Amino acid sequence: MNLPAGKRGPRAPQGPLDPGEAAARAAASPLAALWLRAVRIARQIIGIPDYGTYVAHLRAYHPDRPIPTYAEFFNERLEARYKGGGGRCC
Repeated sequence: MNLPAGKRGPRAPQGPLDPGEAAARAAASPLAALWLRAVRIARQIIGIPDYGTYVAHLRAYHPDRPIPTYAEFFNERLEARYKGGGGRCC
């Protein structure tokens, strides 16, 4: 599909922000920083831990362990949360 210059097609769905990208966006505007803080709080409420905190913990207490990418961390947390449920809700 050829689009005129300056025009973009529909946006592809995006996963969670990489922490480095999130920090760059937060530095761009105070509203972005507020939004990222709200997202972080919402993730904590629903049980998705903060990647930055996890990396800081690994560096401080487990320097011999490799640091996973954000995608690896996110997938591992989801697997740990939902593993063994057998599809049951309660």
